Amino acid sequence: MIIAVDFDGTIVEHKYPSIGKEKPFAVETLRQLSAEGHKVILWTVRHGETLDQALEWCAKRGLRFYAVNSNYPAGSLFEAGAASSRKIEADVFIDDHNLGGLPDWGEIYQMINDAHEKRHRRRGHAPRWLRKLFGA
Repeated sequence: MIIAVDFDGTIVEHKYPSIGKEKPFAVETLRQLSAEGHKVILWTVRHGETLDQALEWCAKRGLRFYAVNSNYPAGSLFEAGAASSRKIEADVFIDDHNLGGLPDWGEIYQMINDAHEKRHRRRGHAPRWLRKLFGA
């Protein structure tokens, strides 16, 4: 799945332009989702120096993104230019401005896994536990 995640108020507490305290389990959850093969995109209003600071903060914690404010990795032939729209395509958007607020990161992880499993069942794939059992 492609997962777009906001930074301020979502990965960290909202203290823009400073960087707030990490939201509990945000980094661990995003690292796990990346390790499971999901494409995690940082989707933020930050740009320039404030974006660099956020990326450095994440990198120090072992969190790297598939792409930043784009559907394509930096250096990609299809990388969006500065004048391009920052609208991106994703299966899931994680943002503190969700209707109903931001669930805790354990709940977010479970919702993504449930949606991923449901998508695979619709496509005729075996459930994850069965694929793991038989190495498929």
